Amino acid sequence: MTSGNYSDLLALRCIIDHGSFVAAARELRVSRSALSETIRRLERDIGVQLLNRTTRSVSPTPAGERLAARFGVAFEEIEAAIDEAGAMGADVAGPVRVHAQRLGYELFLRPLLPEFVRRFPRIGVEVQIDDAGIDIVSNRFDVAIRLGEMLDQDVIAFPLQPAIRQIAVAAPSYLNRHGLPHHPRALRDHLCICFRWPGHDALYNWEFAENGVWFSVPVSGPLTFNDQRAALDAAIAGAGIALWVESEVRPYVEDGRLVPLLTDYSAAFPGFALYYPPHRHRSAAVAAFIAAVREAAKT
Repeated sequence: MTSGNYSDLLALRCIIDHGSFVAAARELRVSRSALSETIRRLERDIGVQLLNRTTRSVSPTPAGERLAARFGVAFEEIEAAIDEAGAMGADVAGPVRVHAQRLGYELFLRPLLPEFVRRFPRIGVEVQIDDAGIDIVSNRFDVAIRLGEMLDQDVIAFPLQPAIRQIAVAAPSYLNRHGLPHHPRALRDHLCICFRWPGHDALYNWEFAENGVWFSVPVSGPLTFNDQRAALDAAIAGAGIALWVESEVRPYVEDGRLVPLLTDYSAAFPGFALYYPPHRHRSAAVAAFIAAVREAAKT
């Protein structure tokens, strides 16, 4: 790719974003005729039409839409890398607002934050910890940590861990009284420790996979929490069957306090990711925070 190709692709993306040559030319500070020539040159070089043009509107062809989408992801990554490189000075200052699911906070922020504030004493980090599925743009968060399958649309995301599984578990005392479930649907006849996502009226249906196909099972029981760790504590005490991330239940399985159940039906799904809106101008403080989380996840 030449520098000219890069500029031409930026122009294509800008036209598609605005849906107009006039608005794109205004943002890029070039004439409409120059911008039209840029797109004609790009189409000639690639050998395919990228935009449908009429006297009233402009829209991408399938080839143009795909090219712009793939280039957009690469462009945001390049821009983020430049921002992060420029944010490594200790005198960086400013606020950073972070939203994190509870387990995401425990795994990736709690170990990081003490060293981060020592390194960047002039950055003020505000962290909101809950499991609510929120729109981080409308709620004015700069970055967030959430399970990969729950990310907002049109964000830049960086996986913080490989795929994970949820495992159903119960204490030996519970299983001695109620027996083992041999299929996820048998959970309907057991005392399950339920979970309610913040902001949702319905209880969370437990999810499993069989022969590569995901399915959900409505569960019920005398206990319902909005915190999975509390549900795990209740399971350890013998109150019922709980479902949580495999890495979090493993220590209790290894010491015999919990027994894993239905593992043949526990399939992997995307783990936690750091994500943020695709703003073109990110503050140095936010860029420094993103860089620190990404670097910590690699170690």
